[in-house]
Amino acid sequence: MFSVTREKTLENPYQPIEAPIEDIIEETPNIKTFVLRPRKPIEFQAGQFVQITALGWGEAPFTPSSSPYEKEKLEVTIMQVGTVTSILHNLRPRDVIGIRGPYGKGYPLEKFYGKEVVIVGGGVGLAPLRSLLLTLFEQIKKFPRIRLCYGARSPRDLVYKSSLKEWSRREKVEVVTTVDVGDESWTGHVGLVTTILDDLKGNANTVAVVCGPPIMMRFVTLKLLDRNFSPENIFLSMEKNMSCGIGKCGHCMLGKYYVCRDGPVFTYAQIKDLPAIFD
Repeated sequence: MFSVTREKTLENPYQPIEAPIEDIIEETPNIKTFVLRPRKPIEFQAGQFVQITALGWGEAPFTPSSSPYEKEKLEVTIMQVGTVTSILHNLRPRDVIGIRGPYGKGYPLEKFYGKEVVIVGGGVGLAPLRSLLLTLFEQIKKFPRIRLCYGARSPRDLVYKSSLKEWSRREKVEVVTTVDVGDESWTGHVGLVTTILDDLKGNANTVAVVCGPPIMMRFVTLKLLDRNFSPENIFLSMEKNMSCGIGKCGHCMLGKYYVCRDGPVFTYAQIKDLPAIFD
């Protein structure tokens, strides 16, 4: 008598979940926030990323900018810089895109508990940090202070303008913004984001989180080291060309690390001796 063993059907790791677009928010002339309602819940941790698919065209990695505590919707803030992002920017509410993930490792919040958290963002780099900020707000009692230092090229390039004002009114939260070049309407600080870090003083009870263009991250990291932050307490979001998302293609390798699997969040201590980490 013969028995037949049925092999377990494996899910296709590259198959995206359909996600209708519920709303599109224009943040700047070339940055939009897409409010999505995936057909299946996608639970993620702040700092993890997803692959967004422009169906029939291709996909690209993005870090959700919404709160992980919001289960029904997911927001992704996207700058128009290439073919896939241009296709996405031409979509409208009720159009459908694809999502797969989440992938990578999020921010190790347990290492932040009881410490002052300094968050430094540049341009659209505030998008991944928004998810972290919203997570910290949910657990605000665990942190003595949160300071957001955010810079953009010009006033019109600032994202989340209304949120910045709301965040600055929160207890235990300080928001400092700057622009490289001001205009007639701008009354705030003018200068590179590093210029609003001069009064920082790092110690064992202070951590810094940085996300933005590579050159900005490089000089912010150097500034933080100069302000006595230890390499172990500087957390960097190292976005790379993460194509497969699951550590198979090798496009995102950073030294011995696969950014899609071992990151995208790294401490500076982990990667400081690797070549060209900010290229």
